[in-house]
Amino acid sequence: MSEALRRPRGGLGRGLNALLGEMARETPVSPDAERPSGVRMLPVSAMAPHPDQPRRHFDDALLDELAGSIAARGLIQPIVVRPHGHQYQIVAGERRWRAAQRAKLAEVPVVVRDLSDSETLEIALVENIQRADLNAIEEAQAYQRLAGEYGHTQEALARIVHKSRSHVANLLRLLELPEPVQTRVVDGSLSMGHARALLGAPDVERLATQIVDRGLSVRETEKLARETKSPRDEADAAPRRPANDVRGGDTAADSDIAALERQLADLLGVSVTIVHGGKGGSVTLGYATLDQLDMICQRLTGEGI
Repeated sequence: MSEALRRPRGGLGRGLNALLGEMARETPVSPDAERPSGVRMLPVSAMAPHPDQPRRHFDDALLDELAGSIAARGLIQPIVVRPHGHQYQIVAGERRWRAAQRAKLAEVPVVVRDLSDSETLEIALVENIQRADLNAIEEAQAYQRLAGEYGHTQEALARIVHKSRSHVANLLRLLELPEPVQTRVVDGSLSMGHARALLGAPDVERLATQIVDRGLSVRETEKLARETKSPRDEADAAPRRPANDVRGGDTAADSDIAALERQLADLLGVSVTIVHGGKGGSVTLGYATLDQLDMICQRLTGEGI
């Protein structure tokens, strides 16, 4: 990776890395000391979750697994908190805090930051997205709150999380789905791709039940949703390809490639174009900023975020 990509950036560019700075070099201090900018120890009971944190669903089995690791090795990464009344409110790391409770730790390392409500939600959103901890509905709800309460535009939200504006827009549209369908996305029985395919279809709840019961793929879901739409709805919903886009002429194959492009775009949060020929082809990932390129490289190489 180039030096330009490795240089630290300001703001929330690298989520917790930007927030915590050089915390690893700082020495923990006693709980009753002044509130320093570095790492300190705090009692687990002195912290409380943020009521509006993006992540709502915590898997019990995974929490037990993390608790076992923490009990054996301790909590390696500090929790980020902010002063809140007589306690501290968790900004990032609620899952680690919950697991520490299960591991029966009395105190944990934290980094204390004075943050506004908007900054708190932004940082929690960035951390969860970078760790792939949010389902599509939780992510969309966080975007909606940042837009509604703090006036963030879709372009601003895209810059915060280093994803495309269209990715943010597509997620926000999922909140138009009926609550029972959104619940299926939250519990993992429907993916973001499944949910997107259902937008604009009639009797969405019935279709969602069919998809889950039959174990349909995203491609099969798109086909089922098309069959239920009127010709006019289908024309309005049809994805518009660029004028210079070249396909091989096989409609079924083209539809499969388009579906795969959408799935990859949902996963990475950037535009994806696939060109397939007789013996091979190419996959092109589009990015608008160096932060987006950095995020793509981290996803592809498995480098820690």
